[in-house]
Amino acid sequence: MNTFRKVFPNTSTILLAVVYLASIIWFFLLDKNGDEVALSNYLYTLLQGIIPIWGGLYGFVLAKKWGGFSSVVGKFQIFCSAGLVSWGIGSLIFVGYYNLIMHIEVPYPSLADLAYILSWPLWGVGMVYLSRATGVKTALHNLYNKFFVLIIPVVVIIASYYLLVEVARDGVISSSEDFVKIFFDLAYPAGDVVILTLATVIYGLSFKYFGGTYRFAIYVLLFGFFINYCADFSFSYLTTLGTFVPGGISDFLFTTAMFAISYGVNAFDSKSISK
Repeated sequence: MNTFRKVFPNTSTILLAVVYLASIIWFFLLDKNGDEVALSNYLYTLLQGIIPIWGGLYGFVLAKKWGGFSSVVGKFQIFCSAGLVSWGIGSLIFVGYYNLIMHIEVPYPSLADLAYILSWPLWGVGMVYLSRATGVKTALHNLYNKFFVLIIPVVVIIASYYLLVEVARDGVISSSEDFVKIFFDLAYPAGDVVILTLATVIYGLSFKYFGGTYRFAIYVLLFGFFINYCADFSFSYLTTLGTFVPGGISDFLFTTAMFAISYGVNAFDSKSISK
C-alpha cells in the first residue's frame, strides 16, 4: 500500500481533508473584531455540525463492513459515529436555531448542550470497544497504567475547576444559571480527558494492531480528543469572561477537533487490512 492510500484509505477521508483545508483559509478571512458578528462567521461555525455528521454517517457505512455489532471494531465504529452525529446535531441547533433564527449570539447553556453532552458517553463506549480490540484490558494490570488512567483525569478536572471557577469567576457563584453553566463547564473537559486518557493508552498498544495499519488513525483520534478538550475549555473560559466571539479561536479548535475525530473514525476502513 502506498503512502497516499495509507493516509487516505477512502473517499471520505480525502473529502474531510479538503473541507478542513478550506476551513483554515476561511477562518483567517473572518472578521473577528467587528461590533456585530458577520453572517460569514456563523456560516463558518456550521462546519462544526456538517463535518461530524458526515463523518458519523460514513462511519456507520464502515461499521457494516466490520460486521456491525458482531465485532468489537464494528461496535467502536457505531458508537463513535453516533457520538459524531450527536455532536453535529448539537452544533446545528446552536448555530442554525439559536444564532441564525433566534439571533442569540452565545446560547450557553441551551438545548444544544443536550446533544453535545450525549456525544461523550457514546465516544466513551466506542473507545472502550476499541480498547478491547487493542488489548488495553491486559495492559491495565500494569500498576503504572492504572495510575495514569486514574490520576491524570483527576488532576486535569481539578485544574479546570480552579481556572473556570477560582480564576474566571473569582470563586463566586452568583445564581442558579451559574450552577448550570459550571456543570457543563466541568462536564465537558471531564468527559474529554477521560476519553483522551483512554485513547492515549490505546495508542501505546496500537503498534501491533493489524500490523500497525491503523496506528495513524488512532493517533489522529488522540489528537482530535485533545483538541476537543482545548476547545471546550477555551469556550467555557471565554464565555465566562464574556469575550467569546463566534468564528473565533474556540470555533476553529472545534472545527479542527471534529475533523480529526471524523477522520480517525473514517480511516478505520476494513479494506486496508488486505492491502
